[in-house]
Amino acid sequence: MSYQYDKSDNLAELFENAVEKYPNHPIFGTKNSKGVYDWVTYGDVGTRVTHLRGGLAHIGIGKDDTVGFIGNNRTEWAVTAFATYSLGGRYVPMYESELVKIWKYIISDSHAKVVFVSKPEIYEEIKNFKDEIPGLEKIFLIEGQGENTMEELEKIGEANPAPSVHPDPHDIAVLIYTSGTTGDPKGVLLTHGNFMSNLRAGGKLFPILDENSRVLSILPWAHSFGQTAEIYNLLQFGASFAFMENPRTIVEDMALVRPTFLIAVPRVFNKIYEAIHMKMNKEGGIAKFLFDMGVEAAKKKRELADEGKSCFLTELKFRIADKLVFSKIRDKLGGRLQGVLTASAAMNKDIAHFFFDVGIPLYDAYGMTETSPAVTMNSPMACKLGSVGRPIDRVKVVIDKSAVEEGTDDGEIIVYGPNVMKGYHNKPEATQEVMTEDGGVRTGDRGKLDEDGFLFITGRIKEQYKLENGKFVFPASLEEDIKLLPYVENAMIYGENRPYNVCLVVPSFEMLEEYVRKHSLPEDPEQLIQNEQLREFIGNEIVSTLKGNYGGYEIPRKFVFLSEDFTLENGMLTQTMKLKRRIVLEKYKSELEAQYNAPKV
Repeated sequence: MSYQYDKSDNLAELFENAVEKYPNHPIFGTKNSKGVYDWVTYGDVGTRVTHLRGGLAHIGIGKDDTVGFIGNNRTEWAVTAFATYSLGGRYVPMYESELVKIWKYIISDSHAKVVFVSKPEIYEEIKNFKDEIPGLEKIFLIEGQGENTMEELEKIGEANPAPSVHPDPHDIAVLIYTSGTTGDPKGVLLTHGNFMSNLRAGGKLFPILDENSRVLSILPWAHSFGQTAEIYNLLQFGASFAFMENPRTIVEDMALVRPTFLIAVPRVFNKIYEAIHMKMNKEGGIAKFLFDMGVEAAKKKRELADEGKSCFLTELKFRIADKLVFSKIRDKLGGRLQGVLTASAAMNKDIAHFFFDVGIPLYDAYGMTETSPAVTMNSPMACKLGSVGRPIDRVKVVIDKSAVEEGTDDGEIIVYGPNVMKGYHNKPEATQEVMTEDGGVRTGDRGKLDEDGFLFITGRIKEQYKLENGKFVFPASLEEDIKLLPYVENAMIYGENRPYNVCLVVPSFEMLEEYVRKHSLPEDPEQLIQNEQLREFIGNEIVSTLKGNYGGYEIPRKFVFLSEDFTLENGMLTQTMKLKRRIVLEKYKSELEAQYNAPKV
């Protein structure tokens, strides 16, 4: 299926139009060593793009040539990307925190001619790739001066300018390599038109965005969600972007930057939610009383509003709590947040309600790299908590019930639209597996549409399994709810073809500090996870949380406690924080299987 695009549907013009319209407006802010954000303007970055384009053209980069980038979000990410687009080239962003063998695979598979790297230590790790990968000609260092640096290439380009090219909307703009839970990464071929259709459709749903919008850049631009929803989408409005220092400083950075909008994953706000509740429980007294009063009043206010009613006393309680407690929560997060777009996992409905009540609306969305990424989106225009929104403009969602067992009201989500990828680079068989004959893409996700057109995600096709009794289990849903507990950092459910589920649990040792002190338990994580009192406490918390929301057969009966978290570094998580079940099972299967041989519970 072929989709029509406007001639201007390309990322090179998107950037150039923004520079022309907002030359003196701040675009990127970087935290300096004194903890203060330094800003550069659209005009500053536009000049650097012009110079780098000249430098890249001087060394032979042109239409359809591939330029790679290894690094976190930073000004130079945008400079290299838009310089590449304006030569008709293809951009391949890679994560700074990645295995060397993955960098090597991506650079080789994408046929990159030039690669930019952020730090000297990365340069040292890959400098020999030029001798090992055919076609790789140059590696440039960003944080450095002199030969083989980005600074030097920009100087060359300043002296040798090259005209800007406006690519055709059907031209490939980016190869995004999905980290995947199994096998080699797959390079998703996304066109200029794919991205432009996506950001324009999403932008229509958020009238709160304009040239005064400011975000704290949290999600990696190497991934499609951060790339499209944040940098490309917000460029069209002339917004500004401040780079977080690191994941541990998010709240501190938000207070400094005072963002008006945020692109995030639910886990960010799950952790903020946990921290707020832990703080209130610890403070107690009048603060806790007012907080609880406000939460209860907000809930009552919502229930009454659904019935078309109101109550003076409820409104008064809410206003008091809002002024004395909720306003402080907003201030802690910068005091200006008008909304947050979340995706990658379903936002817990109770947590979403809480932040809406506090005055920070969380809008859940859904998509995948293969759809550039947005498919559906909640927004100020239309929002139903618990759903992931309605299909965005020009995108169609079909539910294929033939892909799942009979007797259920959901099916596999198939997506059609101008956002659908061209395919996987160098992988025709993999492309054929997911693309339908009429141009749709099979997502591998289960879902259902309600009578108002809102999409609800019900699980993953491949991740579902049957217990010994034949009943189906969707482990991801259980895991997400378990991870909402403040005392749990991570969890994985296991039980395929077994009589019941067992849960791997990584406790949150930071959140447990007060409990450990109060009960005189060992502080060492290895010793703590062996403590029967702690194991029973967390196990009971998990069971209590799941009861009422899941069938008894789904709730884990036994638990295996771990002192080591699932991380990127140990290979148990993808770059988008998805669990690599196969890797986790390889390491812990014997401990899990041992639970079925232990005494019955």
